[in-house]
Amino acid sequence: MARQHFLTHSLVCCLLIVGSTDVANAQRRHKAITTQEKQPLFLINDTLPIIGSMAKVGEKQMNKGLVNSAINALSGQAVGVNVVTNGQDRMAMLTSVRVRGTTSLTGGNDPLVLIDGVSADLATLSTIYPADIESFTILKNASETSKYGSRGASGVIEVKTRRGNGSKFQIYYDGAIGFDAVYKRLRMLNASEYINAAKALGLDYVDKGYDTDFQKEIVRTGFVNSHHVAFSGGGEKSNYRASLGYVRGQTVIKNKDYNNFMAKLDISQLAFDEKLKIDFGVFGSSQQDEKIFDIQALAYSAAAMNPTFPFHKIGNEWQRNNTASQIAPTEPLLFERNDEKNLTFNSHLQLSLQLPHNLQLAALGSYSYTSTEHGKFAPTWVWAQGLAYRGERKAEEMLGNISLDWKHHWTTSSLSATILAEYQKKKVAAFWTQVKGLTNNYFGYNNLGAASDRPYGGTGSSYADPSLASFMGTLTYTLLNRYTLNLTTRADGSSMVGKENTWGFFPSISATWDMKKESFLRNNKSISLLNLRTGYGRSGNLGGISSYLTLRQYIPVGLISYNGTPTVTMGTLRNSNPDLRWETRSTFNIGTDLGLFNNRLLLTAEYYYSKTTDMLYEYDVPVPTFAFDKLLANIGSMSNSGFELGIGIVPISKKDMELNVNVNMAWQKNKLLSLNGKLNGRDMTASDITPIGSMDGAGFHGGYNDILYQIVGQPLGVFYLPHCKGIIDNGHGHNKYDIADLNNDNVIDLSDHGDRYIAGQATPKMTLGSNISFRYKDFDISLQMNGAFGHKIFNGTTLSYMNMSNFPDYNVLAEAPTRNIVDQNVTDYWLEKGDYLNFDYLTIGWNTPVKNKYINSLRVSFSINNLATITSYSGLTPIINSYVVDNTLGIDDKRTYPPYRTYSIGVSIKF
Repeated sequence: MARQHFLTHSLVCCLLIVGSTDVANAQRRHKAITTQEKQPLFLINDTLPIIGSMAKVGEKQMNKGLVNSAINALSGQAVGVNVVTNGQDRMAMLTSVRVRGTTSLTGGNDPLVLIDGVSADLATLSTIYPADIESFTILKNASETSKYGSRGASGVIEVKTRRGNGSKFQIYYDGAIGFDAVYKRLRMLNASEYINAAKALGLDYVDKGYDTDFQKEIVRTGFVNSHHVAFSGGGEKSNYRASLGYVRGQTVIKNKDYNNFMAKLDISQLAFDEKLKIDFGVFGSSQQDEKIFDIQALAYSAAAMNPTFPFHKIGNEWQRNNTASQIAPTEPLLFERNDEKNLTFNSHLQLSLQLPHNLQLAALGSYSYTSTEHGKFAPTWVWAQGLAYRGERKAEEMLGNISLDWKHHWTTSSLSATILAEYQKKKVAAFWTQVKGLTNNYFGYNNLGAASDRPYGGTGSSYADPSLASFMGTLTYTLLNRYTLNLTTRADGSSMVGKENTWGFFPSISATWDMKKESFLRNNKSISLLNLRTGYGRSGNLGGISSYLTLRQYIPVGLISYNGTPTVTMGTLRNSNPDLRWETRSTFNIGTDLGLFNNRLLLTAEYYYSKTTDMLYEYDVPVPTFAFDKLLANIGSMSNSGFELGIGIVPISKKDMELNVNVNMAWQKNKLLSLNGKLNGRDMTASDITPIGSMDGAGFHGGYNDILYQIVGQPLGVFYLPHCKGIIDNGHGHNKYDIADLNNDNVIDLSDHGDRYIAGQATPKMTLGSNISFRYKDFDISLQMNGAFGHKIFNGTTLSYMNMSNFPDYNVLAEAPTRNIVDQNVTDYWLEKGDYLNFDYLTIGWNTPVKNKYINSLRVSFSINNLATITSYSGLTPIINSYVVDNTLGIDDKRTYPPYRTYSIGVSIKF
């Protein structure tokens, strides 16, 4: 069926002869053939829906609220691009980004980030100041990403930063000050309610005489301020731009701060009669973030602590609730440290030489260096012996490529071709040390030698040096200025796969039909734009493979005495697989772009289908023949399909008034097709039903706790749960969940193969992004909305805090005593709809008419971030991890960061 599905798509592709192109480019081309009419006052890029094969997000579309992380300027603006955050702060809040969902089980799902053509990652992108970014371009289809080979297998985010424009000297300043306020907390029992509930149930309780709201005690009013200065200038043959940015903030959690300092310089120069162009750029940043040591432990301690206990020390120590073994005193948890410091240096030099016969030779060289220092500390107030940890990871990456472009135009057609050779080398080194037995809590993690216990295995180091060589050729042919065909083929050779599978070949084809230029539409004044496009391509993915997996690796496994000398013994690390090869993803897409009434109304739509084959997965193998019971192999397959729709409307466009409405919607479907197959004649099998997410950590007191599953034939991340028919008396004066006997065998079996059913999926079936902007003279207002629909959330937080089994040792929700549930079995009773519509920000701006000899423009703005959320979900917030497949996907389990709202004032000045 899958093969027939693919052949059908290929046939449609050939018949339509359409291709991938940017809607904005098409609009610019159409301007040349439109009659001389009164032009609208809005710009094309202001109204273009951010959707399509190559979605471009310019300055006009970027988020206007308080945005100090570059990736958050993109959030909600590009359809099919999901930004996953943990809510901690605005720089390190990035967890992951998904372009059209998850396509691999083992890794390699993060998109490639290119900053001015130089390879980077999401962490580096998060350090760039948003005001330094001119545009994002998101490549989603294999026909566009194929030019980047395996690096772009999960999508590509091209970032273009601002450059000097060759004009007079200019100075820019952007700054903002904001305050964060927590607006929602769990409603737990206060001291009097706690005592009354315990008395009513006839239970013994501890009363320390206080009335403490621990959730309130751990938070504060957050603060953030940011400043950015840029200088630019130049002449006809050269230009430059330099910028400095600084962000400092205090999170709403006490004792947790962050800061980021960044600097950037770009220089362009024309030489040799303007035949040679030289581009040089350098970027550096220093980012520090004080993270929460264990968000689940902190949240559970604050919510479940006996409210009659004090928050602060009494005498020289904190009061410990000895009947609640799973939680520590709350305030000492704020003194735990989980600090991270990232140093980034990135530089590049590009030379472009114009040669005779329409040839252009270009060479690019780049060098990147990143260092991540990580320090952890748990004081003896929380851990019996205390804990301190220091580690560092350093990465160097060198990339060089050389390309030759050729273009030629005839009367009715044109042809262009590119050949490229590229080599990438990376070196990654890391080391770490962990100690226990702290003599005091004053050193933190800064004096590891002060600890008395250095556990075996707590110190280690690693090194890897993968390399990638590539060759690429592209050919683009255009006929009659309206039919375009593009062919690309790329060969990637990696050091990380088996010797027999070093090279992967990834071709693609795409086409476009500019129907507006046909005679039957050329003079149609209602239709200003009509494109059809399609493409098909293959890409490789090595994200699930680390260096040396094809080789036998050894690690220390013990310490013995040999001839009276302590000697470390070595053993194999894992099973090696010399036959590892590329994961391959094949993608088909077809779309259309329609503009009406001089593009006052824009519609763009696209359907895509992709299939990942030779998917990497760890299989169970016998011991012996193998040394270990797991083996990584290329066998499985997975599919992703979806439909994307963008709408842009300009209902008002006058000199003093303008209204723009943009909406993008994406429907996505993921399916795990198979896991079983053969490897060198051996049958490799994996369970069709595998738990991947469960209730864990503090607050869960035993029982079947698996919630989220990986099931063949289903989307990744489905809820596989027992069914609860309601709440019934347990025969002892309390209530319990009435669990259904789904297989009618008169036995309630909560195991994986017992009374469970597929109750829903954790990933949204549909996502929405919308921006409404209105301008009246010098004033403007912008509202950004993001939404997700069709998924569910397991409210494990309420399940834990509604359970009266451990009351009064652990505090409970205010309504828990009335409901009197003494049961913590996982069922679909607490599975809720995850649908939400979030008003991401509201910004009001004033472009002041102040202009003089020195000030060219001045803008003042006021923003409210996280204005409101419309949802039926009963937890703190439905905006949790609903995209990245891990053990937190779709599970709200006592780890939600306190929802907060931000109020900020911003100023932008151009001199």
